[in-house]
Amino acid sequence: MKISQEWIQPQLPDYRDYQRYFGLDFYLTPVFVMSSIVIVAFVVGSLLFLEDATRIFGDTRIWLTTNLDWFFMITANLALLFCLFVAFSSLGRIRLGGADAKPEYSNLTWLSMLFAAGVGIGLLFFGVAEPVFYFFAPPLSITPETAEAATAGIAASVFHWGLHGWAIYSIVGLSLAFFAYNRGLPLTIRSVFYPLLGDRIWGWPGHIIDTFAIFAGMFGLATSLGLGVQQVTSGLNYLFDVPANNITMLVLIAVITIIAMISVLTGINVGIKRLSQFNMILAFLLLLAVIVFGPTIYIFQSVFAGLGDYFMRIVPLSNWAGRTDSSFLHDWTTFYWAWWISWAPFVGTFIARVSKGRTVREFVIFVLLLPTVLCLLWFSAFGGTALHQYITDGYSGVTENVVAFNLEFALFKMFDQIPLTLLLSSFAMILTIIFFVTSSDSGSLIIATFAAGSKDDSPISQRVFWCILEGLVATALLLGGGLVALQAASLATGFPFAFVLLGMAVCVWIELRREQRL
Repeated sequence: MKISQEWIQPQLPDYRDYQRYFGLDFYLTPVFVMSSIVIVAFVVGSLLFLEDATRIFGDTRIWLTTNLDWFFMITANLALLFCLFVAFSSLGRIRLGGADAKPEYSNLTWLSMLFAAGVGIGLLFFGVAEPVFYFFAPPLSITPETAEAATAGIAASVFHWGLHGWAIYSIVGLSLAFFAYNRGLPLTIRSVFYPLLGDRIWGWPGHIIDTFAIFAGMFGLATSLGLGVQQVTSGLNYLFDVPANNITMLVLIAVITIIAMISVLTGINVGIKRLSQFNMILAFLLLLAVIVFGPTIYIFQSVFAGLGDYFMRIVPLSNWAGRTDSSFLHDWTTFYWAWWISWAPFVGTFIARVSKGRTVREFVIFVLLLPTVLCLLWFSAFGGTALHQYITDGYSGVTENVVAFNLEFALFKMFDQIPLTLLLSSFAMILTIIFFVTSSDSGSLIIATFAAGSKDDSPISQRVFWCILEGLVATALLLGGGLVALQAASLATGFPFAFVLLGMAVCVWIELRREQRL
């Protein structure tokens, strides 16, 4: 069933009149005005009052993780259960775009694009540090610095980067793809809520939904971009004695933002697609090098042991009641679920744009399982190598930095103990930069679509505007508290969008059932 064009084209103001009157090359939609004013005010306020911003970010993170851990846990659990139900029920046979639709991209290209946009910077930042950190401070009352803690460290890392997180992305991507390709609606968050709101999605309720999506996407992106800049800055300092200070980070943000702007101007089928494919090649080569030059047998043992431990502990790790490992629950899991939720608007929209022609079952299984397997292999290779260096060889270079919470140095410390140290470290920095670019350009493209009144051909100047603003938000957060500020931003914007996420699941379920009856 296709919804009529009359139904989806309400009589709204023609924002092109404002464009012609003011000579501006963007659409002055309510979403653009509201979101841009608030975000610009945030950047200016944070930079003018750095000390106050640092204190506020720290207090916000503590309050949200302590008081809303249950809410984020329930949201992530419901997201995973919903995706599994939809994929393995009769609803899974429904094809996005209709029965005759064909996929526009090969499976490999599709995976490259969603993987590069979805988790790239995070895996490079946490790939070594997270399993090692859990080795010394494991969840679920496991004895630290034991073989069980080593396996649990990899399993807990995959828990944070596996099925739950990709289920959050999957709900947004599936909802948008279905309403865009099967109902003829614009590819924007408000469209999904037509079953509940009707024509009101074209008014202020819809404007507010899309504005929340921009807030979540912008600050989720800024968190990842901030982590990426910290990683590259630390690598330059460790390898070439470049000062690891704010000036270096600001220069990096400026340079990478310019590269991202060039990419975003070329569109999804040129710059973003090619960079994503190039990124996957580099990531595969780096992963292969670690497997070959590292403790190969131990890495593959870690893969199977970590996979078994992951499924054994997924239920207790998903529970928030009666936990004694409050630090793990609040500092890691709660932050991760909020971060995934805040990323969901832009990653979900990006996945939807490249997923036409796939069945619901294929979409969900592909989005959930393949990235999870890749994350398992990544953590087993990078984290497993660092653990083997400490347990077997007594090398403490990684552990000293991780315990001191200098997480960004962990990757380069691990490379110190394997051949081709300088080459691999340089590779990692280049890969981080390209992941930075692919996240920024794809995020800018999606946010511009939301802000431009759901128009796919959003104006060039608006894409540039959002790309620059992403860099400014990352700058404000880094100067206003570093990692604590980045975590606080994801938590604060992930919380309201979690309600939107749950509403999207309800709406797409209603329409999938209706589609099945047609």
